[in-house]
Amino acid sequence: MCLSNLPLKLLIALLCCLKPTLAQDTSYADGEMRIRTAYVEFRQQGLVHKSIAEIQVEIGDGNLLLLTPDGQLHTLEKKDIISVEPTEEVMIPLTSEQIYEQLRAELPANFDIYKTRHFLLVHNTTKIYAEWVGRLFEDLYRRFYNYWGNARGEELAEPRFPLVALVFSDKASYLRFAQDEIGQAAQSMIGYYNLKTNRIITYDMTGVDGLVPPGRRVSSSQVITQILRQPQAERTVSTIIHEAVHQLAYNSGLQVRLADTPTCVSEGMAMFFEAPDRNSRVGWGALGKVNYYNLNLFLKNLPSRKPNSLAELIGDDTQFQSASTAGIAYPESWALTYFLIKVHREKYVSYLAELSELVPLSELSPRERMEMFSKHFGDVQELERNFLKYVQYRVH
Repeated sequence: MCLSNLPLKLLIALLCCLKPTLAQDTSYADGEMRIRTAYVEFRQQGLVHKSIAEIQVEIGDGNLLLLTPDGQLHTLEKKDIISVEPTEEVMIPLTSEQIYEQLRAELPANFDIYKTRHFLLVHNTTKIYAEWVGRLFEDLYRRFYNYWGNARGEELAEPRFPLVALVFSDKASYLRFAQDEIGQAAQSMIGYYNLKTNRIITYDMTGVDGLVPPGRRVSSSQVITQILRQPQAERTVSTIIHEAVHQLAYNSGLQVRLADTPTCVSEGMAMFFEAPDRNSRVGWGALGKVNYYNLNLFLKNLPSRKPNSLAELIGDDTQFQSASTAGIAYPESWALTYFLIKVHREKYVSYLAELSELVPLSELSPRERMEMFSKHFGDVQELERNFLKYVQYRVH
């Protein structure tokens, strides 16, 4: 069954903008993070945990945002914190093997691991498919780092933690896990990146849309390539890339997890990199290529587009959270990102650098968001006029 792209993107947006219901009164008067290390004992989901952790942010009266050695973020209310013991000990990230051992307690017994240089794929699908996904991820990693390293004039930070992806053999096993994390929303999603766990969750895509006949086994990577280069698989491959871009952006220092980065920025970047390429052996790979899926949606929406919509897109994320407006917000986010990177690349890189300094759980007002954007790009109305002309007449 071909899943609708609208609810998929809408629900990913909700995950990527996830914020805890805690008082937004950070203890950092100067707006900077002061990370300290402690052994923290806390309750979560009915269980008691004790771990060395980095306290990223203290919020209100005793609420904490913790980073644990497995790369997960935990938002804890005061009532769930049993003890905090400061330590001079340095928190050492878990290895791939240690993360796998930890995951074994959460997953059925038939899961295996496939390691690449940067990714840990924990899967119960075929090794052939896991290897194919691993190659796709590593290809993206290389291109992503080269692209932003060249754009910034300096290298991105290497990921501190293994980049974890859970790859289920089919939709049914995927749903059993995903529904525990995100509820019924999983029914409309073929994959997502969870900002708090720092994991990609997806399943074997070769069976989507009847690409593999019932009962047939995928016998080689060449067969997978042939399957996923078919036109009906285009959005499937794009989804895999899209989620991996989110993971790379948040693990390279380009973006900050749980910070108030405008959704149009994070989603626009993911869509910029997801553009398919049927001439590629994996159905993807031409960075900077026009994403015709989103371009066509943007042009279709133009006649009903409200004047001065850019300020709303940048200043307020609510339109990404409604089915009636998300189908407009996502294509425009791609179009804006494409325009800014192609026409104002240095300014865009400077804007990303300032966004990367945001503190997790801090919240910017629409006015503050717009002031930051205008600081880098100047008058927004003039930029909007140039943006619309560019997309309509220069992009093809």
